[in-house]
Amino acid sequence: MKVSINGLRIAVVGAGALGLYYGAMLQRGGNEVHFILRRDFEAIKADGLRVFSVNGDFHIQKVNGHGNASEIGEVDLVLVGLKTFANHKFEELITPLLGENTIILTLQNGLGNEEALASHFGAERIMGGVAFLCANRGKPGTVHHLGEGKIIIGEFSNDKTTRAEKLAAIFQKAAVTCSVVSELKRARWQKLVWNIPFNGICALMLKPVDALLSHKETRKQIIDIMREVIEAGNAQGLKDKLEQSLAEKLISFSEGLGSYKPSMLIDRIENRQLELEAIFKIPIVEAMKKGVYMPKVEQLFAFLDLSENHN
Repeated sequence: MKVSINGLRIAVVGAGALGLYYGAMLQRGGNEVHFILRRDFEAIKADGLRVFSVNGDFHIQKVNGHGNASEIGEVDLVLVGLKTFANHKFEELITPLLGENTIILTLQNGLGNEEALASHFGAERIMGGVAFLCANRGKPGTVHHLGEGKIIIGEFSNDKTTRAEKLAAIFQKAAVTCSVVSELKRARWQKLVWNIPFNGICALMLKPVDALLSHKETRKQIIDIMREVIEAGNAQGLKDKLEQSLAEKLISFSEGLGSYKPSMLIDRIENRQLELEAIFKIPIVEAMKKGVYMPKVEQLFAFLDLSENHN
Protein backbone atom coordinates (compact mmCIF):
# COMPACT_ATOMS: atom_id res chain seq x y z
CA MET A 1 0.00 0.00 0.00
CA LYS A 2 1.46 3.30 -1.12
CA VAL A 3 0.90 6.19 1.27
CA SER A 4 1.51 9.66 -0.16
CA ILE A 5 2.58 12.67 1.85
CA ASN A 6 -1.04 13.79 1.67
CA GLY A 7 -2.38 10.55 3.13
CA LEU A 8 -4.87 8.20 1.53
CA ARG A 9 -7.85 8.82 -0.72
CA ILE A 10 -10.64 7.10 1.21
CA ALA A 11 -14.32 6.38 0.51
CA VAL A 12 -16.67 5.70 3.41
CA VAL A 13 -19.48 3.34 2.40
CA GLY A 14 -22.09 3.28 5.13
CA ALA A 15 -22.04 6.68 6.83
CA GLY A 16 -23.81 5.82 10.07
CA ALA A 17 -22.31 6.64 13.46
CA LEU A 18 -19.28 4.42 12.84
CA GLY A 19 -18.62 5.63 9.30
CA LEU A 20 -19.09 9.29 10.16
CA TYR A 21 -16.86 9.11 13.23
CA TYR A 22 -13.93 7.25 11.69
CA GLY A 23 -14.24 9.17 8.43
CA ALA A 24 -14.11 12.46 10.33
CA MET A 25 -11.09 11.32 12.33
CA LEU A 26 -9.29 10.19 9.17
CA GLN A 27 -10.00 13.48 7.41
CA ARG A 28 -8.81 15.46 10.41
CA GLY A 29 -5.70 13.26 10.31
CA GLY A 30 -4.76 14.49 6.85
CA ASN A 31 -6.50 12.08 4.48
CA GLU A 32 -8.84 12.91 1.60
CA VAL A 33 -12.12 11.35 2.70
CA HIS A 34 -15.30 10.99 0.64
CA PHE A 35 -18.63 9.98 2.18
CA ILE A 36 -21.58 8.36 0.43
CA LEU A 37 -24.47 10.04 2.24
CA ARG A 38 -28.21 9.59 2.54
CA ARG A 39 -30.11 11.27 5.38
CA ASP A 40 -27.15 13.51 6.31
CA PHE A 41 -26.51 14.74 2.76
CA GLU A 42 -28.22 18.13 2.90
CA ALA A 43 -27.07 18.96 6.44
CA ILE A 44 -23.44 18.06 5.79
CA LYS A 45 -23.31 19.87 2.47
CA ALA A 46 -24.72 22.97 4.17
CA ASP A 47 -22.78 23.00 7.44
CA GLY A 48 -20.19 20.23 7.42
CA LEU A 49 -19.83 17.45 9.98
CA ARG A 50 -19.83 17.96 13.75
CA VAL A 51 -18.36 15.39 16.14
CA PHE A 52 -19.24 15.65 19.81
CA SER A 53 -16.60 13.52 21.50
CA VAL A 54 -15.45 12.59 24.98
CA ASN A 55 -11.98 13.45 23.68
CA GLY A 56 -12.99 16.92 22.52
CA ASP A 57 -15.57 18.22 20.06
CA PHE A 58 -14.62 19.28 16.54
CA HIS A 59 -16.22 20.52 13.35
CA ILE A 60 -15.20 19.74 9.77
CA GLN A 61 -16.58 22.49 7.59
CA LYS A 62 -15.61 21.17 4.16
CA VAL A 63 -16.80 17.60 3.66
CA ASN A 64 -16.76 15.61 0.44
CA GLY A 65 -20.32 14.28 0.49
CA HIS A 66 -21.79 12.34 -2.43
CA GLY A 67 -25.08 10.78 -3.38
CA ASN A 68 -23.49 7.80 -5.14
CA ALA A 69 -20.13 6.07 -5.58
CA SER A 70 -19.69 6.96 -9.25
CA GLU A 71 -19.15 10.62 -8.25
CA ILE A 72 -16.06 9.63 -6.23
CA GLY A 73 -14.05 7.41 -8.57
CA GLU A 74 -11.06 5.29 -7.63
CA VAL A 75 -9.72 5.43 -4.08
CA ASP A 76 -6.90 3.85 -2.10
CA LEU A 77 -9.17 2.55 0.66
CA VAL A 78 -12.85 1.69 0.88
CA LEU A 79 -14.03 1.79 4.50
CA VAL A 80 -17.21 -0.27 4.81
CA GLY A 81 -19.54 0.61 7.69
CA LEU A 82 -22.82 -0.60 6.18
CA LYS A 83 -25.39 -2.37 8.27
CA THR A 84 -24.95 -6.01 7.33
CA PHE A 85 -28.50 -6.43 6.01
CA ALA A 86 -27.44 -4.05 3.18
CA ASN A 87 -24.60 -6.31 1.99
CA HIS A 88 -26.54 -7.06 -1.20
CA LYS A 89 -25.57 -3.52 -2.28
CA PHE A 90 -21.82 -4.24 -2.24
CA GLU A 91 -21.37 -4.32 -6.02
CA GLU A 92 -23.42 -1.17 -6.62
CA LEU A 93 -21.68 0.85 -3.91
CA ILE A 94 -18.10 -0.41 -4.12
CA THR A 95 -17.34 -1.32 -7.75
CA PRO A 96 -17.01 2.33 -8.96
CA LEU A 97 -14.43 2.98 -6.21
CA LEU A 98 -11.97 0.27 -7.16
CA GLY A 99 -8.59 0.79 -8.74
CA GLU A 100 -5.94 -1.85 -9.27
CA ASN A 101 -4.60 -1.62 -5.71
CA THR A 102 -7.67 -0.50 -3.76
CA ILE A 103 -8.03 -2.10 -0.34
CA ILE A 104 -11.48 -2.84 1.11
CA LEU A 105 -11.65 -2.72 4.92
CA THR A 106 -14.91 -3.77 6.55
CA LEU A 107 -15.63 -2.63 10.10
CA GLN A 108 -19.08 -4.23 10.08
CA ASN A 109 -20.51 -6.29 12.92
CA GLY A 110 -20.76 -10.05 13.09
CA LEU A 111 -19.54 -12.81 10.80
CA GLY A 112 -19.58 -13.39 7.05
CA ASN A 113 -18.76 -9.90 5.79
CA GLU A 114 -15.20 -10.56 4.61
CA GLU A 115 -16.40 -13.71 2.85
CA ALA A 116 -19.18 -11.80 1.09
CA LEU A 117 -16.80 -9.06 -0.04
CA ALA A 118 -14.23 -11.60 -1.22
CA SER A 119 -16.84 -13.36 -3.35
CA HIS A 120 -17.48 -10.09 -5.21
CA PHE A 121 -14.06 -8.45 -5.36
CA GLY A 122 -11.41 -11.11 -4.65
CA ALA A 123 -9.89 -12.16 -1.33
CA GLU A 124 -6.61 -10.33 -1.97
CA ARG A 125 -8.31 -6.93 -1.58
CA ILE A 126 -10.11 -7.69 1.66
CA MET A 127 -9.19 -6.71 5.19
CA GLY A 128 -11.41 -6.86 8.23
CA GLY A 129 -11.56 -4.86 11.39
CA VAL A 130 -13.31 -4.94 14.74
CA ALA A 131 -14.27 -1.53 16.08
CA PHE A 132 -14.72 -1.09 19.82
CA LEU A 133 -16.68 2.13 19.51
CA CYS A 134 -19.45 3.70 21.56
CA ALA A 135 -21.04 6.23 19.22
CA ASN A 136 -24.52 7.28 18.19
CA ARG A 137 -25.83 9.54 15.49
CA GLY A 138 -27.43 12.80 16.52
CA LYS A 139 -29.41 15.13 14.33
CA PRO A 140 -28.37 15.10 10.64
CA GLY A 141 -24.77 16.19 10.25
CA THR A 142 -23.70 15.20 13.76
CA VAL A 143 -22.27 12.16 15.52
CA HIS A 144 -21.78 11.63 19.27
CA HIS A 145 -18.66 9.75 20.34
CA LEU A 146 -19.40 8.46 23.85
CA GLY A 147 -16.34 6.33 24.52
CA GLU A 148 -13.72 3.86 23.31
CA GLY A 149 -12.87 3.91 19.59
CA LYS A 150 -9.97 1.51 19.16
CA ILE A 151 -9.82 -0.76 16.10
CA ILE A 152 -8.23 -4.17 15.60
CA ILE A 153 -7.54 -4.96 11.93
CA GLY A 154 -6.31 -8.02 10.09
CA GLU A 155 -5.98 -9.57 6.67
CA PHE A 156 -8.73 -11.85 5.42
CA SER A 157 -5.88 -14.29 4.74
CA ASN A 158 -5.09 -14.30 8.49
CA ASP A 159 -1.47 -13.31 7.86
CA LYS A 160 0.11 -10.09 9.11
CA THR A 161 1.28 -7.92 6.22
CA THR A 162 3.18 -4.71 5.68
CA ARG A 163 0.07 -3.07 4.24
CA ALA A 164 -1.87 -3.87 7.41
CA GLU A 165 0.82 -2.19 9.51
CA LYS A 166 0.79 0.84 7.19
CA LEU A 167 -2.98 1.10 7.41
CA ALA A 168 -2.84 0.86 11.21
CA ALA A 169 -0.32 3.71 11.16
CA ILE A 170 -2.78 5.84 9.12
CA PHE A 171 -5.44 5.34 11.82
CA GLN A 172 -2.95 6.02 14.60
CA LYS A 173 -1.85 9.26 12.92
CA ALA A 174 -5.54 10.23 12.96
CA ALA A 175 -5.66 9.66 16.75
CA VAL A 176 -7.48 6.33 16.44
CA THR A 177 -5.88 3.52 18.45
CA CYS A 178 -5.32 0.71 15.95
CA SER A 179 -3.45 -2.59 16.12
CA VAL A 180 -2.92 -5.50 13.74
CA VAL A 181 -3.73 -9.14 14.51
CA SER A 182 -2.77 -12.27 12.63
CA GLU A 183 -6.05 -14.03 13.49
CA LEU A 184 -9.01 -11.91 12.46
CA LYS A 185 -11.49 -14.69 13.26
CA ARG A 186 -10.54 -14.55 16.94
CA ALA A 187 -11.15 -10.80 17.08
CA ARG A 188 -14.55 -11.28 15.44
CA TRP A 189 -15.65 -13.88 18.01
CA GLN A 190 -14.24 -11.82 20.87
CA LYS A 191 -16.49 -8.91 19.92
CA LEU A 192 -19.48 -11.25 19.56
CA VAL A 193 -19.05 -12.16 23.24
CA TRP A 194 -20.23 -8.61 24.02
CA ASN A 195 -22.39 -7.92 20.98
CA ILE A 196 -24.70 -10.91 21.21
CA PRO A 197 -25.98 -10.48 24.78
CA PHE A 198 -25.94 -6.69 25.05
CA ASN A 199 -27.17 -5.76 21.59
CA GLY A 200 -29.73 -8.56 21.68
CA ILE A 201 -31.18 -8.10 25.17
CA CYS A 202 -31.10 -4.30 25.03
CA ALA A 203 -33.05 -4.40 21.76
CA LEU A 204 -35.50 -7.00 23.02
CA MET A 205 -36.21 -5.27 26.34
CA LEU A 206 -35.83 -1.68 25.05
CA LYS A 207 -33.44 -0.89 27.91
CA PRO A 208 -29.86 0.46 28.02
CA VAL A 209 -26.78 -1.34 29.31
CA ASP A 210 -26.96 -0.19 32.94
CA ALA A 211 -30.57 -1.35 33.31
CA LEU A 212 -29.55 -4.88 32.30
CA LEU A 213 -26.59 -4.99 34.66
CA SER A 214 -28.51 -3.65 37.64
CA HIS A 215 -31.00 -6.53 37.42
CA LYS A 216 -29.47 -9.60 39.10
CA GLU A 217 -31.21 -12.25 37.01
CA THR A 218 -30.57 -10.50 33.70
CA ARG A 219 -26.93 -9.96 34.61
CA LYS A 220 -26.58 -13.71 35.17
CA GLN A 221 -28.19 -14.45 31.79
CA ILE A 222 -25.73 -12.11 30.09
CA ILE A 223 -22.78 -13.95 31.64
CA ASP A 224 -24.24 -17.33 30.65
CA ILE A 225 -24.70 -16.14 27.05
CA MET A 226 -21.14 -14.82 27.00
CA ARG A 227 -19.82 -18.21 28.10
CA GLU A 228 -21.78 -19.92 25.33
CA VAL A 229 -20.22 -17.60 22.76
CA ILE A 230 -16.73 -18.14 24.20
CA GLU A 231 -17.16 -21.92 23.90
CA ALA A 232 -18.41 -21.60 20.33
CA GLY A 233 -15.56 -19.30 19.37
CA ASN A 234 -12.96 -21.63 20.85
CA ALA A 235 -14.40 -24.49 18.75
CA GLN A 236 -13.48 -22.62 15.54
CA GLY A 237 -9.87 -23.78 15.55
CA LEU A 238 -8.46 -20.54 16.93
CA LYS A 239 -4.70 -20.48 17.44
CA ASP A 240 -5.15 -18.39 20.56
CA LYS A 241 -8.22 -19.42 22.56
CA LEU A 242 -10.59 -16.90 24.13
CA GLU A 243 -9.97 -16.89 27.87
CA GLN A 244 -12.81 -17.96 30.15
CA SER A 245 -12.34 -14.80 32.23
CA LEU A 246 -13.36 -12.68 29.23
CA ALA A 247 -17.00 -12.66 30.38
CA GLU A 248 -16.15 -11.10 33.74
CA LYS A 249 -13.80 -8.59 32.10
CA LEU A 250 -16.51 -7.48 29.68
CA ILE A 251 -19.05 -7.13 32.48
CA SER A 252 -16.61 -4.90 34.37
CA PHE A 253 -16.00 -2.84 31.22
CA SER A 254 -19.75 -2.52 30.58
CA GLU A 255 -20.40 -1.17 34.06
CA GLY A 256 -18.51 1.93 32.99
CA LEU A 257 -20.82 2.55 30.01
CA GLY A 258 -23.73 3.81 32.11
CA SER A 259 -26.98 4.19 30.19
CA TYR A 260 -25.34 3.51 26.82
CA LYS A 261 -27.71 2.38 24.05
CA PRO A 262 -26.12 -0.16 21.70
CA SER A 263 -26.75 0.24 17.99
CA MET A 264 -29.35 -2.52 17.87
CA LEU A 265 -31.41 -0.85 20.61
CA ILE A 266 -31.37 2.42 18.67
CA ASP A 267 -32.36 0.59 15.49
CA ARG A 268 -35.29 -0.99 17.34
CA ILE A 269 -36.37 2.33 18.87
CA GLU A 270 -36.25 3.97 15.43
CA ASN A 271 -38.06 1.00 13.85
CA ARG A 272 -35.13 0.04 11.61
CA GLN A 273 -34.14 -3.46 10.57
CA LEU A 274 -31.84 -5.38 12.93
CA GLU A 275 -28.57 -7.10 12.00
CA LEU A 276 -29.79 -10.52 13.08
CA GLU A 277 -28.12 -12.70 10.46
CA ALA A 278 -24.52 -11.52 10.93
CA ILE A 279 -24.64 -11.18 14.72
CA PHE A 280 -26.84 -14.19 15.58
CA LYS A 281 -27.72 -16.59 12.77
CA ILE A 282 -24.29 -17.08 11.19
CA PRO A 283 -22.52 -17.56 14.57
CA ILE A 284 -25.17 -20.12 15.58
CA VAL A 285 -24.64 -22.01 12.30
CA GLU A 286 -20.84 -21.86 12.58
CA ALA A 287 -21.02 -23.19 16.13
CA MET A 288 -23.30 -26.06 15.08
CA LYS A 289 -20.82 -27.03 12.34
CA LYS A 290 -18.31 -27.66 15.13
CA GLY A 291 -20.79 -29.58 17.25
CA VAL A 292 -21.37 -26.72 19.71
CA TYR A 293 -24.88 -25.55 20.56
CA MET A 294 -25.78 -22.21 22.08
CA PRO A 295 -29.32 -22.67 23.46
CA LYS A 296 -29.51 -19.29 25.19
CA VAL A 297 -28.24 -17.50 22.08
CA GLU A 298 -30.72 -19.44 19.94
CA GLN A 299 -33.55 -18.45 22.27
CA LEU A 300 -32.54 -14.78 22.16
CA PHE A 301 -32.32 -14.94 18.37
CA ALA A 302 -35.76 -16.56 18.14
CA PHE A 303 -37.38 -13.83 20.26
CA LEU A 304 -35.69 -11.06 18.27
CA ASP A 305 -36.59 -12.69 14.97
CA LEU A 306 -40.22 -13.02 16.01
CA SER A 307 -40.43 -9.40 17.15
CA GLU A 308 -38.64 -8.25 13.99
CA ASN A 309 -41.01 -10.12 11.69
CA HIS A 310 -43.99 -8.95 13.71
CA ASN A 311 -42.87 -5.32 13.38
